[in-house]
Amino acid sequence: MNVKFITDLIEAEAPLALQESYDNAGLLVGSKEMEVTAVLISIDVTEDVINEAIRKNCNLIVSHHPLIFTGLKRLTGQNEVQRCVIKAIKNDIAIYAAHTNLDNVLGGVSGKMADKIGLNNRQVLIAKPDMLLKLVTFVPKLHAYGVREALFEAGAGHIGNYDACSFNVEGIGTFRGNEDAHPFVGQPGVLHSESEVRLEVILPVYLKHKVVEALIQSHPYEEPAYDLFPLQNVWNQFGAGILGELPEAVDEFEFLGKLKSIFNIAVIRHTGLLNKKIRKVALCGGSGSSLISAAIGAGADVYISGDFKYHEFFEAENHILIADIGHFESEQFTKDIFYEIITKKMPTFAVQISDINTNPINYL
Repeated sequence: MNVKFITDLIEAEAPLALQESYDNAGLLVGSKEMEVTAVLISIDVTEDVINEAIRKNCNLIVSHHPLIFTGLKRLTGQNEVQRCVIKAIKNDIAIYAAHTNLDNVLGGVSGKMADKIGLNNRQVLIAKPDMLLKLVTFVPKLHAYGVREALFEAGAGHIGNYDACSFNVEGIGTFRGNEDAHPFVGQPGVLHSESEVRLEVILPVYLKHKVVEALIQSHPYEEPAYDLFPLQNVWNQFGAGILGELPEAVDEFEFLGKLKSIFNIAVIRHTGLLNKKIRKVALCGGSGSSLISAAIGAGADVYISGDFKYHEFFEAENHILIADIGHFESEQFTKDIFYEIITKKMPTFAVQISDINTNPINYL
């Protein structure tokens, strides 16, 4: 079992193309071809986590936060990041991170928070923009079915709760090959007309190469004609945060108490109670203060995240209850996501969850 096999499992659920521009998710240390003896899962990579991996004979660490976030200009051991990289290389340990790409999927970090709270009717709070393309191609009528199925198999044609979505219209295509051409129909040097189907499907940007390759492989023509158009449609399958509903309305104070219990936290920083029931919940794992206005606009009764600054609490303006449960606390169950992804495919493989509490913040 090599590193690539395991990271491909994660990226099938959280493609790297979904990470934000500032992020550095992916394989950070090690080779994709390295054989994996065991996996250690953590939220952060620290020296203690590296030492734990050595003790437990794990040569792949899968973390949520990237060890290397900004560029490394030298490896002299002057800070913990450099020391971790040096120690990982010396001990043949690969390090992989799934960060904002895992934040931007429904079943990711925020989705796991929603699981713990028990939210129904979930949707993305803020959809990630510019994620869709439309592929238009032209196929001989008798081959349209095969090409369509190949595109669907590659991941095209999904719209909300529907798959195998396409639009088809018949027309006449013309072409003339030169002396080096080997046309599927017609003769080189002779203008040819063919009854064709104009086939249109929608696909996510990150599947572009896979879908185009499926088109080329399944299309009978030597030179298939196709166009890719960027779309501005809102696609609610990917994006930041989750909006959902509790099975039944709950008193504010009671709800905050449940949050403390669920996330095992000593303190919640929150705005003043509004003396109303909590039913619609917005949340975002990690640092989600920038989504306050979206939560208010969505009509949420409460917004749960971490890392709110003093002045950001004023943005609630008595429209919503803000609950800051802490950055690490909101993301702590991300380790379970990695464990479930890997063991679902390899139930007997050695996958261990780190015992190290990497939260740098303590409360007195």
